[in-house]
Amino acid sequence: MLWAGANEHDPRIIDVKNKERRPGAKPFPGAKAKASGDTRPGSAKPYPSKGRDERQARPQRRDGEARKPSSQPQAPETTAEPARVLTVRNGDRPAERVPLILESSGAGDFHLIDSGDGVKLEQYGPYRIVRPEAQALWPKALPTHVWDKADAVFTGDTDEDGMGRWRFQREALGETWPLSLLGVDFHGRFTAFRHVGVFPEQIAHWSWMKEKIEAADRPLKVLNLFGYTGVASLVAAAAGAEVTHVDASKKAIGWARENQSLSRLDKAPIRWICEDAMKFILREERRGHRYDIILTDPPKFGRGPNGEVWQLFDHLPLMLDICRELLAPKSVGLVLTAYSIRASFYSIHELMRETMRGKGGLVESGELVIREAGLDGKTPGRALSTSLFSRWVPK
Repeated sequence: MLWAGANEHDPRIIDVKNKERRPGAKPFPGAKAKASGDTRPGSAKPYPSKGRDERQARPQRRDGEARKPSSQPQAPETTAEPARVLTVRNGDRPAERVPLILESSGAGDFHLIDSGDGVKLEQYGPYRIVRPEAQALWPKALPTHVWDKADAVFTGDTDEDGMGRWRFQREALGETWPLSLLGVDFHGRFTAFRHVGVFPEQIAHWSWMKEKIEAADRPLKVLNLFGYTGVASLVAAAAGAEVTHVDASKKAIGWARENQSLSRLDKAPIRWICEDAMKFILREERRGHRYDIILTDPPKFGRGPNGEVWQLFDHLPLMLDICRELLAPKSVGLVLTAYSIRASFYSIHELMRETMRGKGGLVESGELVIREAGLDGKTPGRALSTSLFSRWVPK
């Protein structure tokens, strides 16, 4: 998903998991920067403007089965067209609001029951499941017998990108089951990467987006990069937006289409694009296409089929730079979420402010957290941090 598509997130997508470990990978080719207007070339590594590549699976954030790596390495495609380079903007930086903690206590068929000792107990529709959670450093609040009654427990590799399997405590469960959030129906699925098809901490962003779309006096255009199973895209479409959903995983796109039918939104204006996210936005920029809301949730690392390397810290500045160019004159917001990285939210906060120099507005950044809600879904407990985010909005 810039590696189009892949969110705990690097989870979601799993199509190039094996390629992550393939030796001899080559970085994206460089290009000389050109200064233009009131901008100057930046230091971020350029991204080729043409060529194939696939996104990496996060635990990705980001699920599916890994594709088998090619037995013969391929040389990167060549092109006469120069690579897209970062431009560092002049002008005042936007106002800021930090730290901002966006909290979800659950919605629809989901809530966090309890957490502690490196695991979490969650309610997803009819099922209670246990998954690893490294940030749950505190002891569990509920007694052992409650945890022992979970329907499914993820076992195996506890690393974010590691594969494992599900142990069903009492009886074997089907691979999928129906869920609903914010009025959208979709399938939950027990995947080999611990994820179940939705990242509920994103409810905070989705609720914000839904309100903006419903309050607009026109149909807003939404671009969802690294869209995974399409829940955010369906929330936007149900609210009245025209949606472009991008993900490099065919499995994820297929899952998203199933969710579209399940939500009875088959006639909704959604474009499902199975492509690398960076390649897609580069083309959209050249075509002059614009969007009112952009959601982006990139993986921290990935490889393309030709040996190209995606590194969040190397290529995120350029991705945001392109996203800025894709914002419509009366845009509503640009949202970035980052999982599984060793960084403070200030890192992406300051990057977003630099990217949006001269654009005005406000950059608000912080963390997404989920509040424990107990067995009844109504008893507030501790807050579990899940990810970092930064969001630009016009004032």
